[in-house]
Amino acid sequence: MDFRIADTFTDSLARLTGEEQKAVKTTAFDLQLDPANPGMSFHKLDKAKDKNFWSVRVNRDIRLIVHKTQTNLMLCYVDHHDKAYAWAERRKLEAHPKTGAAQLVEIRETVQEVVVPVYVQTNLPLEPMPSRDAPTLFARIPDEELLGYGVPPEWLADVKRATEDTLLTLADHLPAEAAEALLELATGGKPRMAESPGALVSPFDHPDAQRRFRIMANVEELERALDYPWDKWTIFLHPEQRYLVERSYSGPARVSGSAGTGKTIVALHRAVHLARANPDARILLTTFSEALAQALRVRLRRLLGDEPRLQERVDVHALGSIGQRLYKAHVGPFEIASRETIAPLIEAASRSQPNNPYTQYFLATEWEDIVDAWQIGSWENYRDVARLGRKTRLTEAQRRILWSIFDAVRDTLKSKKLITEAQLFTELAESLSRAPRPVFDFAVTDESQDATPAHLRFLAALGGGRPDALFFAGDLGQRIFQQPFSWKSLGVDVRGRSRTLRVNYRTSHQIRSQADLLLASEIADVDGNAETRGDAVSVFNGPPPLMRTFASQAEESSAAGQWIADLAKSGVSAHEIAVFVRSVAELDRAREAVSKSELPARILDEKMESVSGHVSIATMHLAKGLEFRAVAVMACDDEVIPLQERIEAVGDESDLQEVYDTERHLLYVACTRARDYLLVSGVRPTSEFLDDFAG
Repeated sequence: MDFRIADTFTDSLARLTGEEQKAVKTTAFDLQLDPANPGMSFHKLDKAKDKNFWSVRVNRDIRLIVHKTQTNLMLCYVDHHDKAYAWAERRKLEAHPKTGAAQLVEIRETVQEVVVPVYVQTNLPLEPMPSRDAPTLFARIPDEELLGYGVPPEWLADVKRATEDTLLTLADHLPAEAAEALLELATGGKPRMAESPGALVSPFDHPDAQRRFRIMANVEELERALDYPWDKWTIFLHPEQRYLVERSYSGPARVSGSAGTGKTIVALHRAVHLARANPDARILLTTFSEALAQALRVRLRRLLGDEPRLQERVDVHALGSIGQRLYKAHVGPFEIASRETIAPLIEAASRSQPNNPYTQYFLATEWEDIVDAWQIGSWENYRDVARLGRKTRLTEAQRRILWSIFDAVRDTLKSKKLITEAQLFTELAESLSRAPRPVFDFAVTDESQDATPAHLRFLAALGGGRPDALFFAGDLGQRIFQQPFSWKSLGVDVRGRSRTLRVNYRTSHQIRSQADLLLASEIADVDGNAETRGDAVSVFNGPPPLMRTFASQAEESSAAGQWIADLAKSGVSAHEIAVFVRSVAELDRAREAVSKSELPARILDEKMESVSGHVSIATMHLAKGLEFRAVAVMACDDEVIPLQERIEAVGDESDLQEVYDTERHLLYVACTRARDYLLVSGVRPTSEFLDDFAG
């Protein structure tokens, strides 16, 4: 007998308390080991239309809904007694008449009305308001086409009547493959129908079914699936994501997409796919910071919990740490000159130049973004370099003054036997390009929008021009550290091999659409690869984000604390809540808010490990790679974001745009860590960005 779990089961399991989840897991393990055990309390559901639904007693109140046939036993849902029975009475498991895929279909007669269009913010929970009249979206699409996307026949009439207001609510009642296809159609896309693997032996063999129902081969696999029920990507991968993961590329490839579309998931699965498909290969899975590398290690362990040998062939490192390790092995010992070491050298060199009109900030950023980043070693190269991302125009005479300063800094570093990180990666790239064999056969890079030119040189050398060797995941809208530059000029050309993920699984429609107001609808890189954000879609509804302004920090802390307390009372666990602020200077405000909620808190460090039962607190820079059910973004005051110190340090008004862009991206990153609930707050006068956020 095949033992399966459905994604509806993992969803429902995640909503139970910790103690309830433990009891459910024990029952699930017992079922897998011996489904026919007479000690298992099976109860047939007389009111269910699907006669193969049974309930299994977990404890006095919790019931596990299973679908049982002669050849299959599937965990479908778990909840308190009445809710579990009601769920089963509204569902049936069947093969779609056109696609052949197995589907859990909600019975149309049980749905009174499919109209829940707009929420109004009161206290938790939120109340729906009636819809306004709106044009239908799919009335002209043939039934056969809609059926081809997996729409159940009994839901065709509702789909034909769907409007922009009712679509997301309707999607909640449809199988996921149908809902996502409709969302893509509504935003101007053309869904790609999943191809059936020849003649289906079972409805569960269809790709659409495999993303919803998975066989658990043993107790270890089931245990891993139930340990992280929210991380459905460890078990269920979307067909579009799987296509990008498993296909072959003729050169460097990149997957992009706004926050929550699964770029990191694709990168993780790509690394694992390469390891499986190439048994003797070594794979580098890398990202720009140690904090994110640690998060990738945790996720890789979850994905490959019972395959330690496969894990051994996937090396997970931050770019800085793997670069230093390889430099020692292939070039030799070194000592890195930090930003704090270089700043006084620039200041001393600038004082020796009598005609220098430039601020220390301008000199430091010109050094970091141009001279050091591109490893410019001569006056001729600096004279002719295209200063992409730097808005201040420079004449040849001005460049000559600047070069005299930077050349002096380079000489001082050389005399002290110090190198910069950019120099390290550039020299390492030159060494690796001469090596007889590649150090890594494949490299997969996450958060690639924050890679530096030197990082790209290094990765290009690792790839060596081999097909499939380089794979990147990133979002230009989340670039918060680096100036834009041309990848193509460094030997990494992703044109024609760049795809954008459009379906957001992590963030509600309300939060995503509000956060998107902070950014342009289309962002292009220097090489002309464009990322369109306006056609992104979220697959679920939620309450609208709250934006609150206050007269004092005390009022803000009290209100945020009450918001957190209300969430906890409504069933949101403390570790599913986070508070983000712009910088360390505002952490005390976050601590005060959490203390008002009377919940314990943990300040996240570089390891970014949240603690069960604790609200997480962190700066916005550490928010990358994290996700929570509820997020409060506090202290969005004027002069806090954008940070006044950065604005005042800019020597030329034309360079202000880059500061504003990266500060906007920071706020976007923080807001899009939220799944269901978002609070954005500040003390008057508040950040000018909040005007854009409000729409």
